[in-house]
Amino acid sequence: LEPLKIVSTRGNTIDGDYHPEPRVASIVSSMIKPEWVVNVKETGMIKLVDYTDIKNLKETTIESAKFLHDGGWDASKRYFLVAANASDKVAVVDTKEGKLAALVTTKAKPHPGRGANFVHPKFGPVWATRIWATSHLGSDVITLIGTDPDKHPESAWKVVAELKNHGAGSLFVKTHPKSKNLWADAPLNPEQEVLESVTVFDINNLDKGPEVINVAKMAGLPETKALKRVVHGEYNAAGDEIWFSIWAGKTDPSAIVVIDDKTR
Repeated sequence: LEPLKIVSTRGNTIDGDYHPEPRVASIVSSMIKPEWVVNVKETGMIKLVDYTDIKNLKETTIESAKFLHDGGWDASKRYFLVAANASDKVAVVDTKEGKLAALVTTKAKPHPGRGANFVHPKFGPVWATRIWATSHLGSDVITLIGTDPDKHPESAWKVVAELKNHGAGSLFVKTHPKSKNLWADAPLNPEQEVLESVTVFDINNLDKGPEVINVAKMAGLPETKALKRVVHGEYNAAGDEIWFSIWAGKTDPSAIVVIDDKTR
């Protein structure tokens, strides 16, 4: 497992200023060609790296926005959506054409993780991202961006809806192709009841509002001085269970809580 090649990410930012040590925020592999999508955090540059010939490496550099973070694929696996959280933008990379498809403006500090894809009853295929609002600042919303320029061009690469979360300070939003639920956490919120809980929406009936579930209380952990922050829901492969982590104190017992997705 020796490195085959080391390539520097040093260079100019989208503002034209030289940055001596920009970090790589995330790397994903294209689903349709032998390329990596490399997101360089401080520069706001996205590099499409053709890895078929390591000795004669080919790169396409795309200008987007600062500071790039993490992201995920749309349902078609053609477009990669990555947060530029300091710019309050989501950059949409068309990996088939090798160019920027859009820069979508969101509320402050989008933080998608991989995001969540589902079919909205009105707007068609959408990609959901959380807004990373820390403490009492920012917005406690889940932003939905349309992702189908072919069949729903009026909604494509626009914020089509914002769903109210149970509080600010969220990190991850999650669903599954076999689920009708959309889940969101809020571990960075300062209020104990909020950080212990998650919001869950019925995708087919978003207008009825969410249910809020205190996941920490389900775990039955002993009471200590530590807060029990519920975070990062992940589905099992079948899509009938969602697993939440509980972050407790360094010396306190913690837990993974497995929830039946259908009955909640």
